[in-house]
Amino acid sequence: MPREVAIIDTSVANNASVRALFERLGLQARLTCDVEDAIEADALVLPGVGAFGAGMGLLDECGLREPIRERVAQGRPTLCVCLGLQMLFEQSEESPGVTGLGVCAGGVTEFPNSVVRPQFGWNLVPAGAADDGGYAYFANTYRVTQAPEGWDVSWSEHGGRFVAAMRRGGVLACQFHPELSGAYGAKLVDSWLRTAEVGTPC
Repeated sequence: MPREVAIIDTSVANNASVRALFERLGLQARLTCDVEDAIEADALVLPGVGAFGAGMGLLDECGLREPIRERVAQGRPTLCVCLGLQMLFEQSEESPGVTGLGVCAGGVTEFPNSVVRPQFGWNLVPAGAADDGGYAYFANTYRVTQAPEGWDVSWSEHGGRFVAAMRRGGVLACQFHPELSGAYGAKLVDSWLRTAEVGTPC
């Protein structure tokens, strides 16, 4: 089990709640934009609130694009939250022309006009990549509709099926916010921490 957690400092509102979740689970959590820290940390969190282009711009500004891409590709313990999940893909309709991390093929698309956008609130996450499943808190306008090759996926429904969570090796990516998802979110993150093997590629 990881001894400490490094959280990429995106300077947005959910940093504090993400950090508080890990502290409630008994782990030291720190904010960082340091390349070496992102590479060497026992566990890394890529949180996300905001636009796809701004998120990728921050990673590029800090020199973190390749270190995070390689870490995820190797299956090392990494938690990607909301926008963090979307940045694993090649592109997003939210920010045309901006290249994502490209760990997963495909792109991110907007919810259709037939449903409320953004999706704010609780939605069911079935068992699968998200362990036993439960109700989680979502806040998203964009989503992934195709399962990436080689990943275990849990699906939710909002204007059609979309990826709620996906897992490969030590990497867990959640479209929802586990730090805002009460007992279910805390249990999921605790399970991820306990099963992720430090330094072991998938």
